[in-house]
Amino acid sequence: MKNCKKKITIGSLFLSLSAGLFLTTCSSNSDSTQDTIAASTSLNTETTVGDAAETTDLTSAIKTASWNPTIKITYSDGSINFQPDGIPNHERDEYYAVPNAGVVVPDASSAYVMKDPTKAQTYSFDIPSSPEYSSEVTKAPLGSIGVMISGAILFNPYEGDGTTVAMSSNFTVTNSDGITASFIDKCAGHPTPNSGAYHYHGQPECVTAKVDKAEGPSHIIGIALDGYLIYGANDINGKVVPSSALDECNGINSPTPEFPNGVYHYVLPGTADATSSIRCFHGKVDSSQIQPMPNMGGRPDLAAAAEKLGITEAELDAALDRKMPPDFPAAAKTLGITEAELRAALGAP
Repeated sequence: MKNCKKKITIGSLFLSLSAGLFLTTCSSNSDSTQDTIAASTSLNTETTVGDAAETTDLTSAIKTASWNPTIKITYSDGSINFQPDGIPNHERDEYYAVPNAGVVVPDASSAYVMKDPTKAQTYSFDIPSSPEYSSEVTKAPLGSIGVMISGAILFNPYEGDGTTVAMSSNFTVTNSDGITASFIDKCAGHPTPNSGAYHYHGQPECVTAKVDKAEGPSHIIGIALDGYLIYGANDINGKVVPSSALDECNGINSPTPEFPNGVYHYVLPGTADATSSIRCFHGKVDSSQIQPMPNMGGRPDLAAAAEKLGITEAELDAALDRKMPPDFPAAAKTLGITEAELRAALGAP
């Protein structure tokens, strides 16, 4: 696309604009050192009027990203189809802390230890290759909001209530066998217990470590459903981008290794608050591509189910092998009952 915008180089007008930006940045609660980094980065970077509104074809950059080969990617005119299976190409925890039945936002008193339930999903996202910037944002809902190069999916910062930040509400649970499990793993992700849909709520260091150097710039680690690219925490100079420099959607227009002249993109700043993930889209997004958050579900009331079956809770728990969803035929055979009886006791369809 021909670029007809008028550029403003560093001069009196640019300094005036930079000063305004700096004052806005400093009005936040972020630490002044980070804010100074943001300001100095701005002063060393050529800025273009209307850059954020520019429509740029990102196909070439997307093709150079380090996508997990299990992701099926199909390019067509103006759109790219991504079909990841949701299983990341990095290690996951062997066990996770998952919510009890009926619990929306768990803590250590309302969760139990489950063997990693992650399993392949069926995803298909049609994402624009030339995203269109919009001054009106679209809220990023619970559920899939982006595809990461690892093959897993990105969620917004929140848990099922839409207000509790997952990254700041992490906890561990230890079961009677002495197994300790975390709610969120070291990669800023976890699976849903029923569907096994693994997803991130923040910057996954297991992903950035594969494509970035510790003190170097961040590279592409994903793409949001509106078509804008997702990067890790560092700017082009390898300095951490403070969350105060990002817009309400975690977006910023600045240079990246793939776009040295600058491009609008999202940043996962490695924080543990509401800025940990994308909260809204600044690009036009097809709402049909947004898949709702899978039901976190949780463990059924084993005590009540065991009572119905005339066995102990420990016997039922052992037969289920602490898996969710259970292997109903195998568990029923172990207990010497029919699968229908077991399902009825657990309230399972």
